[in-house]
Amino acid sequence: MINEPLERLRAAARRTRELALNRAGTGLGHQDADDDVGTIGTDGALGFDPFPLLEALHRHGVRAVVIGQVAGIMHGSTELTGDLDLLWDGLPAHAPALAAAFATVHAQLMDEAGNPVPLVAESFLRPKVEFTSAGAGGDCCTPALPWGGLRVGEFLDRAITTADPSGLHVHYAAREDLIRMRRAIGRPKDLRRAAELESDPGQIAMEKRRQT
Repeated sequence: MINEPLERLRAAARRTRELALNRAGTGLGHQDADDDVGTIGTDGALGFDPFPLLEALHRHGVRAVVIGQVAGIMHGSTELTGDLDLLWDGLPAHAPALAAAFATVHAQLMDEAGNPVPLVAESFLRPKVEFTSAGAGGDCCTPALPWGGLRVGEFLDRAITTADPSGLHVHYAAREDLIRMRRAIGRPKDLRRAAELESDPGQIAMEKRRQT
């Protein structure tokens, strides 16, 4: 049986790679993304493929929740992206498995100032660590990261889990929570994408019923 959220993500990743295929490198990284265009306009779009990391997280039993535009795409957003953002619970006991998963995709980590940090469990206990890998880069956040007053730790409990026929399980933020995150950040791309997600109130209502 086709898994629609994951198929939407696979199709979007293919379109991103095709779009960037013949484009010269920009020299722009994840944190250089334009507040309107987003990471589709950076070198993160080159070879973008979030699935190696998502599969590694699954294999290591890590419950990291996809947030940002990858989650938006899984909910049906038509905008492309060149990064993968994640939210996990930040518990020290879960950090070693997270580090092991990132190691399998040869990730490199940086602090919020862009300085390299070692790929060890302790590095993931920061409120946010940035990462790059062969397939995708982005942010890996804990609930300690300030998010405009939102209690994002609660979003972990409401996250949706989906699985494809191969057995891959992916967790992603519920639509209503993703909208709240977008509105709290408030950049032009976030407000535009929040409005897009809000354009299907029936889907939001269905997710609310599923969570109760």
